[in-house]
Amino acid sequence: MAEPKTEAFAGPVGPWRGTLPLAASGIAVVSFVALLALAWMSVATLFLVFAGVLLGVFLDGLTRGLGHVLPLPRGLRLTIASLAVAAAAIGLIGFGGATVVQQGRDLGQTIKSQAGTVTSWLSSYGIDLPILDSVGGPDGKGKDEKPAPKDDAKKPEGLGGLASSAIKSPGSLLSDAGNVLGPAAAVIIGLFSALGNVLVIVFLGLSFAADPASYRDGVLRFIPPRKRDRWSKVLDGAGETLRHWLFGQLITMTVIFLCIWGGLAFLGIGGSLILGLQAGLLAFVPTVGPLVAGVIILLASLASGVNALLGALGVYLLVQCLESYGLTPFIQKRALDIPPATIFAGQLVLGVIFGLWGIALALPMMALIKVLLEQLYVEDTLGEDATV
Repeated sequence: MAEPKTEAFAGPVGPWRGTLPLAASGIAVVSFVALLALAWMSVATLFLVFAGVLLGVFLDGLTRGLGHVLPLPRGLRLTIASLAVAAAAIGLIGFGGATVVQQGRDLGQTIKSQAGTVTSWLSSYGIDLPILDSVGGPDGKGKDEKPAPKDDAKKPEGLGGLASSAIKSPGSLLSDAGNVLGPAAAVIIGLFSALGNVLVIVFLGLSFAADPASYRDGVLRFIPPRKRDRWSKVLDGAGETLRHWLFGQLITMTVIFLCIWGGLAFLGIGGSLILGLQAGLLAFVPTVGPLVAGVIILLASLASGVNALLGALGVYLLVQCLESYGLTPFIQKRALDIPPATIFAGQLVLGVIFGLWGIALALPMMALIKVLLEQLYVEDTLGEDATV
């Protein structure tokens, strides 16, 4: 019986295009993974840049608004807007800084004391809250807080010991300096770090606001020529969305600050200014921020009695109703129309991935993602109207 003939292997099955496209695909995948790893390692810097972009959008919006009132060159209008913002910040710090610091100090002691009171009351019913335990007991100290060691328990090494430890481990120089100089060194280092971040944000914001078109055109250079017109509209739409959201959020934060401050001051609750200020600032972070602000307000008002507590709760609920059913639907309807559950889910995901930065900047990031999905996927890919 004859064996069946086998044909010689003619080539690969399918549309084989050679080794060059395959190598290019592999390089592209590796480059994309490396880019993700680099973004993961430098996430704090990227969010710092994003904060600078938000400041640039804010200054650009002020500059555009001045253009409807003052027919001046853009550079002069940007200078006026920047000086006005700086003067407002300096004035707030100069005239209200001492009051805020004093009320903040008193508020911290009050919250520690009242947290201990709430902890003791819950413990009597068999409910233990480790978070409140760590905040403090009735005397302002946590249950697990150990007494400070005596001065003679550990003697400082002196300058010689500091030099020797710096030679052994140069990275421990700052920590050893903190041990020698005491808490003042940690405060100074923290202030320099915060000031450095503020200066970076201010520099980036001024740079972006000075000539936003050049940065947009720089991004468009990486887009294929046949798609540049579409991407130009997408970038302009993203900038407009961020601008409307940011100014609407500032209006909402200001109204919350004034309402909380006025309501608590009318009730005679101490620290009303700092309580209203923290409520307004925390309103920048949706869902999570108002909850934290409410807990702080209730703990602070508990020191003034049950009537003050109920009054503060009423003020807080009224302000939240005003924000949820009045300010946000009216002001943010044009900028950001995302369901609350979607916002909260996005905060959870971004918070788990990026930490505190992700929670704080979740809403503007979701606004950008919404614009990209609507214009690039819903309209261009699916061919549907995104406004439906």
